[in-house]
Amino acid sequence: MRDVLLILLAALGGAAVVWLPAALLLRLLHRRSLTLNVCVLLVATVLAMLAGVLAVAEGMFISAHDLQVLLLVVPLSGLVSLLFGGWVAWRLARTAMWAADARERERQVEASRRDLVAWVSHDLRTPLAGMRAMAEALEDGVVSDPATVAEYHRRIRTGTDRMASLVDDLFELSRINAGALALAPVDVPLGEVVSDAVAAAAPLAAARGVRLTAAQEHWPTVRAGERELSRIVGNLLLNAVRYTPADGTVMVTGGRDAEGGWLEVADTCGGIADGDLPHVFDVAFRGAKARTPEADGGGGLGLAIVRGLVEAHGGRVGVANTGGGCRFTVHLPS
Repeated sequence: MRDVLLILLAALGGAAVVWLPAALLLRLLHRRSLTLNVCVLLVATVLAMLAGVLAVAEGMFISAHDLQVLLLVVPLSGLVSLLFGGWVAWRLARTAMWAADARERERQVEASRRDLVAWVSHDLRTPLAGMRAMAEALEDGVVSDPATVAEYHRRIRTGTDRMASLVDDLFELSRINAGALALAPVDVPLGEVVSDAVAAAAPLAAARGVRLTAAQEHWPTVRAGERELSRIVGNLLLNAVRYTPADGTVMVTGGRDAEGGWLEVADTCGGIADGDLPHVFDVAFRGAKARTPEADGGGGLGLAIVRGLVEAHGGRVGVANTGGGCRFTVHLPS
């Protein structure tokens, strides 16, 4: 029993010599990365075991050959343990970072969802209130002259169209966010899609006095969903026309580079504030504090839909200020 007690004391003494500074070091590193803490813990464990073995070996007066065997076996075993433990620590750190990122994304999505519900409720409530007032006026006979009745009917139809467009945008955005967007990529001539989008946006541009032009050559063929690509180009054009003042210009160009096909929509809107540039593609962002929509304005979802559709194709979209306006650029991979 006396020998066993001496062996235990020697092992504990050797381990204590290592663990006391290791514990202090771990205390200093408790706010550092998980991988670093686990690696320090593993190194301290192996060194404590080695110190305990050496202390016992010295006390037992074992032969030089046996001591060499111990000094060979213990470090090799410790090295294998350190390598395996380091790999486990790296996996744990990655899992912890992924979980933290997932929680942060979940918080951001929940906050965005609450803001979206509030914004959409406002955007639906405003036209609904006006349509209800006009419908009640027509029903009660408050207005009877044909010109006013026709104007009320026109306003009700306009409000209905706007709400239908907003509901369509919400449905498209929900499909994108839910991962339920089923793409059917085909070879699409980008020039034809741009030509159709320009023709669709031309009446709004003419009503606002905005010149809408598109390049006639160098349009590539891209691999994309035809409906989704038309939505991307159409949303970018309508956004540019709505924010470009009268006598302004909206220019559409495209081409091909090493990354694939690209499309640019440049306008003369006067530019976007630097603080707003990172939020241009956020849901319901309109670049203004007021939430009252314009008569032909959208629900602030058009550019968010553009980003979702482009990323669903594996591409990217960005915005930058130019001399007198801004430029939206879409890259689609080959």
